[in-house]
Parts: sequence; C-alpha cells; structure tokens
Amino acid sequence: MSTAIESLFQSNDLTTRLQQRLISCSETIASGDFRLSDESISELVGFLNSFSDAVVASDTDDDNSYSEDDAFQILTETHRFLASPSLEQDVIDRLAFELPKAVARFASVSQRCYDIVEDVINLFTQTCSPRDMLSILCEALDSPGKMITVPSYFAPLLNGISRVFVSIQRRQFEQIKEAIPVVLNVLKSTCAQLDEDTEDVKDVKDLLNKSICISNSIVAVCEKLSGGKENVLRDLLRLFVLQIMALVSISVRDNVSSHLPLVLQLSQLLKYCNLSYFGLITGESDAISRNVFEELGDEYMGCFSHTNLGASLAVIWGHQFNEVAQSMNEDLAILKKELSNNQAKRWQMLGMLRHIFSCVHLTWIFKEYTMNFLLWIFDGNITYQYSDANIECSFQMPNLFAFLQAVKIILIFAPNRELRKNAFTAMKKVLADFPASLRFDIFMALIRNSKSSSMIAILLDCLKEEMHGNHSSGEKAKGPQNNAFWNSGVLEAVEFVLRPPHGGPPPLPENVDSVLAALNMYRFILLSELTSNTNYTGVLSRDKLQKAYNEWLLPLRVIVTGCMKENREDSDNKLAMEVLCSLNPVEFVLYRCIELVEERMKCADAAT
Repeated sequence: MSTAIESLFQSNDLTTRLQQRLISCSETIASGDFRLSDESISELVGFLNSFSDAVVASDTDDDNSYSEDDAFQILTETHRFLASPSLEQDVIDRLAFELPKAVARFASVSQRCYDIVEDVINLFTQTCSPRDMLSILCEALDSPGKMITVPSYFAPLLNGISRVFVSIQRRQFEQIKEAIPVVLNVLKSTCAQLDEDTEDVKDVKDLLNKSICISNSIVAVCEKLSGGKENVLRDLLRLFVLQIMALVSISVRDNVSSHLPLVLQLSQLLKYCNLSYFGLITGESDAISRNVFEELGDEYMGCFSHTNLGASLAVIWGHQFNEVAQSMNEDLAILKKELSNNQAKRWQMLGMLRHIFSCVHLTWIFKEYTMNFLLWIFDGNITYQYSDANIECSFQMPNLFAFLQAVKIILIFAPNRELRKNAFTAMKKVLADFPASLRFDIFMALIRNSKSSSMIAILLDCLKEEMHGNHSSGEKAKGPQNNAFWNSGVLEAVEFVLRPPHGGPPPLPENVDSVLAALNMYRFILLSELTSNTNYTGVLSRDKLQKAYNEWLLPLRVIVTGCMKENREDSDNKLAMEVLCSLNPVEFVLYRCIELVEERMKCADAAT
C-alpha cells in the first residue's frame, strides 16, 4: 500500500478525503485533459481497491483497524457524489468504465455494503449508454480471473446486466449473445469452486438467482421483438435456462429442497420457452443447440456444455417434486405412457440420462433420483418393437453404450447398497430393451471396455443369464436352439478373461471375480452343449477344446497352484487367508473344467 493511501486511511475524515479524489476526477475530466483525467481516475481506483482489500483482510487480521463502517462510509459518499444532479454526464460516463469493478470488490464486506454497491451499479445502468454499460459490466465480470472468486463480487454486476438488457433499443440479439458466454463462465467457475461452507452455498444461490433475473430480462426483450427475431432470441434463452438448471443442481450440497425456489422459477421459464418434459428427456435441446450454433457459430458450444444435463435434470426435479411438475403443467403419468409405448424415444431418453450418471460434479442424490425415475419408466407396460428396431438401435448405439458405461460406474462406485442394487436392476432392464443381436454386441463391448474384475464378472453372469433365456423382454427364447446368444462369440468373452489381450494368464488374486465367472460360464456352455447334443458355440470342436486346454486352463492352473501355495505358507496372515478363501472356488471350477475337456478330448480321439 502506498504512503499516500496509508495516510488517507489514517485520517479521521475519510469522506472528506474521498471527496477530494472524486472532485479531482470531475475537474480533470471536464478539462478535457485525458492524461490528467486518466491519472486521477487511476488514483481513485487504486485507493478504492487498496481500501477494499484492507477491509476484507480485517476479517482475519485482528490488528487491522479498517472496519465495515469505514467501507460503508466510502460507498455511501461515492454513491452520493455520482447521484448529484449537478454532476456532468461526461464525468459519469468516464467513471463508469472503472468504478463498477472497483465498488463490486466491497460487496463481500457486509449486506449493507452489498446493497450500496448494487445502488452504484444501478445508477450507472440508468444514466449511461446501455451498449457501453454492457461492455463495461462484461469486462468487469471477465477480468478478475484468479484474483477475485467470491460470488458476492459478481452478483451486483450480474444484476446490472439484467437491467441493461431491457434498456437496449437496437440489435438486442447481437448484444445479448455476446454477454451470455461471459455470464455463464462466471457461473460455471463459481459453482466448480463451491465447497461445503454454508455461506458459500448461500452466496452461489444468490448468484444463480441473479442469472434467473437475467433470464427474465431476456423474456422482456423477446416480448418487444417481432419479425422472427424473437424466435432466435428465445432459442438462446432456452439454452441459457437449461444451462442454469444444470448449474443450480451442481450447486446442491445436502439440502436439495432449499434449491426448489430456484428450480420453480426455471421451470416457469422452460414453460415460457414451450419446452415439455417429453421433449426435454428425449433430446429436443440437441436440436435447439444446433439451431443456435448455426446462428452463433460453433465457438459458443463450450459455454452451453451442460444444456443436455440441464434438460434431463429438469425432468428429474419434476419427477421428484410434484410442485415442480405442476409449475410446468406436466402430467407425469402421460410422460410415462409415451415413453413406455415408444421404444425409439425410450432410447433417446437413455442417451439424455447418461449426462446425469456421468456428471462428476453432481451429488449422488441426483443419481439416486434418476435411477428411481428410470426404474419407474421401465416398470410400466413396455412396448417392444424388435422387428424394426435394429436400424434405430444402431443409430443410437454411441449414446446407449455411453449410458451403460455410466451405469457401470454407479454400479461400482455408488456409496450405498440400494443405489448399486437399483443400478444393476436398471442395467438388466435396459439391456432387455435392445434387440438380441445388438444386445450381444453391447455385452461384448461392455466387457472389453471394463477394467474392474467385479464388473466383468457381473456382465458375464448377465450374459450367462441371457443364454438361459431368462430375460424380461418380449423375446421368447428358451434354450440354445432359439437363443441368439448361442454362437461362437460367447467363447470370445471367456477368452478375454482367461487369456487377456495383453497376454495370459490373468493375474491373481486381483482378477479372481472375473476368472471365476469366466470359468463358470465355460463350464455352463460345455455342459449345455453336451446335454443338448449341439455345438452352436463350437465349444466341442476338437481344435477349440485343445485351445482352451492349452491356452486357457493349464496356464491358469499354474497361476492358481502357485498363488495358493504362496499364501498357504503364510497362513498366519489374515490377508493370505482371505486370498486362499477367494481362490478355493476358482480352483474347484478350474479342475472341473479341465476334467470335462480331457474327457471330451478322449471321446473325440476314440471316435476318430
């Protein structure tokens, strides 16, 4: 801090000293000397910045003598000076370029300081050119970077933007579209930095409430436009509101219902934008995004990265809280019926829900809500359309696969048993919704893209269940003769585990779950083909038997035997005993598989 500013702080008459700075700015601006006016404005801003830093620091520094009363005094005098009827407009215009940013730094000091900061910024928005103020406020929002991250700094600036929007008289869409990315970047950064502190959550909620005020201002502008211009702006508003819906949800920590007032306001805005739950949950926002990006350019895609997440969450909020659905005049029973009767739309829904399941910033409670919603849909009278679904399913495959990958993550990492159980149930119901030919391909892709031994074991068990024909879909397939899963591909799933692509055999004991599941599956296939006197999978072919024996089973026996011997020698160790217990069933099934293969090869040799 400079010596001059230190002496100013130490003065008993802060307002008199501040008045001198303000009058100096006024006189140099009126003189037309840009160099002197820039210097005087720079000194004023330097004083305000240093003083705001000192007052904020006083919260943690007991020896600091600068109080909240001093800050309030400074702000009050600044506002009184700017509101003076005798002040020249040129002076206000020049000060408008620097003071909003400087006074906003005081907003975190106290509520009454925050109120005066808003008054100062509102004064500028009322007296200065809306176009200039929009640029000034956006620059103030964009400039702090890592230096200022407190939400209370941004809130009065956002409030100023909401006021400026309704004051713009020409080229409204062009000016609004330039400000929206700045607003969203501020909101995203503050939500990303949010911790568990109650005060921080409160401040971020206030910030999000300001963004809703901005949305309402855009509505007011839409109402004034005509000739098709209002439609383009409304499309932009739709994406903005969906992005805010996502950020509101991301800002939730423990008390979900405390965010209901924000969600209710956003739902009413979605209703104004003619968005329905059916459209939101099936990806209508994707089409809106494409329309807007055609108008704005692809560089805007980054700031609207959460629109699909927001669209999905809007429906989940409505399913969880009746008042939210009522605010949009939505009948959830009709939504369930529409999705139950339309398989293609159901798959589009899955593509949207994956955004919730894969979002690491959301609390687990939203994933629980979403899983409940998903099971609620699939518990209805589902209509299957396998005969003509292959093309549509292939088209949706990237989204469907991404959805199942996200469910896998929940199945492994969910913090409570109920959610993991529901995720498993949902995965099976969703898989049963796909045509059998594509369902098999999905199983194989999920297995190949799994790094978790437990997850691979679960998938292999599900695949074996499909081979039994005990799935819940409309397809009736009992036994190998009528089941599309009985083909040579199932042996590839077994081989993926017992002789991994990077070279086998699989390491133990870390892969004990997947190895046991693969061995059980291989034994099941062998016994089923033997019992049915069939060979749909090719498992009974002499070359396949020899390959399994030499490349899968015998190398695995070496690993199992060695691992068990090593841990028996350390039997006093608790961990060693746990390893032995986990390997016992593997050893049992492995030797049974070896016996079956040896018997079958002997029979084959005898026959020749």
